[in-house]
Amino acid sequence: MVFASSKDPVLRLTPRRRSVAGLGLIGVWLACWLLGGNAKAAGSFEALFDQANQAYERGQFTNAIAGYQELLDAGRQSAAVHYNLGNAYFRAGKTGRAICHYRLAERLAPRDPDVQANLRFARGTVGAAVAPVPVWRRMLPRLSLVQWTWLTAACWWCFLGLLTALVCLPERRIVLRRGLFAALIALLLASAGLGLRWRDEHARPAAVVVQPDSILRHGPLDESPSLQTLPDGQELTVLDEKDDWLQVSGASRGIGWLRRDRVARVDP
Repeated sequence: MVFASSKDPVLRLTPRRRSVAGLGLIGVWLACWLLGGNAKAAGSFEALFDQANQAYERGQFTNAIAGYQELLDAGRQSAAVHYNLGNAYFRAGKTGRAICHYRLAERLAPRDPDVQANLRFARGTVGAAVAPVPVWRRMLPRLSLVQWTWLTAACWWCFLGLLTALVCLPERRIVLRRGLFAALIALLLASAGLGLRWRDEHARPAAVVVQPDSILRHGPLDESPSLQTLPDGQELTVLDEKDDWLQVSGASRGIGWLRRDRVARVDP
């Protein structure tokens, strides 16, 4: 990945961050084999990733963007690609696009400190308010949707295993009941975390303004009165859709309608 320094979070590539990006490449390489691909396909992906990184280092941000986007168009989703694409967009002066891809990288690697640092930095340049995260939500582990799914499945099988042992080993029922109760609590908490993560990613789709001076209107018509002007990088929640318009919340003046081509959806 691209290193996030304290002064300029999107400045340069370093060997340390390359090692993290390489983890994403290894995952894609393995996926190619599991899906019936071959090493040549994985090698071409790695070569394209390196070419995009080299373009970034040379300051050719448009070429870097095209390279990373080609990987995404080919279905090569990874936190490293979204992260580096966000950096390229930021350096190209497209803050909204950068925030969108930082958030996509955050979904895949929610605990990565560089993703968090660059997302905070990009948000700070926008100056728009970001909805605060409730304290009880911050107490939940920062896991991706896949990780929450695996954790919930593990808790479920642990609960079933203890329940089976309770039936088969009645002489150990006191100890097993305690373990069963603990497993049930863990299962409920994991299920709640999974449900919240799924809601954040699917039931409440997010969007980011990617065009400067985008006008939020009272209704889904160009003739509707203006509610306010939104900056490039304003983060919103999509509530409804109608033709070429999206009803969104998250702006300082409340709910309104925005043209679809003024935003990018935070969808994987």
